[in-house]
Amino acid sequence: MFSSPAYAQAAGGAPGGTEAFLIQIVPLILLFVIFWFLIIRPQQQKLKSHRAMVDAVKKGDDVVTGGGLVGKVTKVTDGEVEVELAPNVKVRAVKGTLSAVTPRGTPAAANDAKA
Repeated sequence: MFSSPAYAQAAGGAPGGTEAFLIQIVPLILLFVIFWFLIIRPQQQKLKSHRAMVDAVKKGDDVVTGGGLVGKVTKVTDGEVEVELAPNVKVRAVKGTLSAVTPRGTPAAANDAKA
């Protein structure tokens, strides 16, 4: 009266279970590959080139800091650089905050007027 009849089920579960799993996982793998080539890999290359640029900083290079200060490097230590912003005005900056480095001997732009 309170029990329901039990029916026999097929052994082995639903047919094609492994195939259905592969069909569901392929779009996820494809999405990861797209993210890798469009986002992760270019960011890693940009970080590597920035690190190489910062490691190559030497005395006399013109630099731009992350805060927008422009000056000439007067001293380089392990993690910091001393930047001369104006005559007798020097600041210390962390190497990692440098956003651009122009090496010595690089010609100035043609439209820069020297006073």
